[in-house]
Amino acid sequence: MVSIHRRPTWALAEHLATPEAAFINRRALLAGLGAGAAALAAPPFVRAARAADDPTAGFYPAPRNAAFTVERPLTPEETSSQYNNFYEFGSHKQIANAAQALETRPWDIEIAGLVDKPQKIGIDELIRKMPLEERLYRHRCVEAWSMTVPWTGFALSELVALAEPQSEAKYLRFETFLDPKMASGQRQVWYPWPYVEGVTMNEARNELAFMVTGAYGKPLAKQFGAPLRLALPWKYGFKSIKSIVKITVTAERPVSFWEEIASSEYGFWANVNPQVPHPRWSQAEERVLHTGETVPTVIYNGYGEQVAGLYENMDGEKLFM
Repeated sequence: MVSIHRRPTWALAEHLATPEAAFINRRALLAGLGAGAAALAAPPFVRAARAADDPTAGFYPAPRNAAFTVERPLTPEETSSQYNNFYEFGSHKQIANAAQALETRPWDIEIAGLVDKPQKIGIDELIRKMPLEERLYRHRCVEAWSMTVPWTGFALSELVALAEPQSEAKYLRFETFLDPKMASGQRQVWYPWPYVEGVTMNEARNELAFMVTGAYGKPLAKQFGAPLRLALPWKYGFKSIKSIVKITVTAERPVSFWEEIASSEYGFWANVNPQVPHPRWSQAEERVLHTGETVPTVIYNGYGEQVAGLYENMDGEKLFM
């Protein structure tokens, strides 16, 4: 039998890829530079993230998984780290300075519900247990802007396997921290804190679902949702919950944060589709964050080959918003 390998539609052509030797040498150089001239030129909150006393800092940069790359240039860290949604610290985009109030150690993640191995595990122990790798992912915000980020972390399926879900398990419910003294945005009582999101078990086991612990070759900066966030690149960005403290495996579909606030605008699935507008704006195009260029939005954010099959025979479901 002849084995036919089909490259994912979002993969970079081999002739465009950086040669392995140059890639390794460059990463070794960057690791050696540490807090050098590039760090000194960065904004104060970026320097603070780089200089933080993180017990797992030696795990970065992790090896890049060449199966997960994109055709677009990476968004510079100086851009993506200064334009963030993190409602726990406020509703504006220049949230990075406020997010430095986030205390990420000690940090425990509880895994509960329909699992054979419920547990509470510290973030440093979890990182040491998992096979870290770097993946290049598109990120598409529901607000119609986009970026491309080198996330470091591990497949969500690895975490699912660690807990050993029971046969009746259908969903994962993610929950972020709740600490209004630390996070000023959580003092806004009109929001249903803590932030909650959910995915199906099939989505969680998809190869693209990724638990993020780092970015740009370093431990995750606080404004990105340190020390643990989710990345679901085929969905709108609000599904990629930040600063996770609890994962509950359940038979009941979770009601997510934005779904509870405005179910007519934000549903459970939130898959990217240029043909399905938000009730207040079009999704046909997106603004690339670091260039300002407007480009066409792609169905499932360009990952349809990997995820479209998850949503077959689901007539009546609000899959795209």
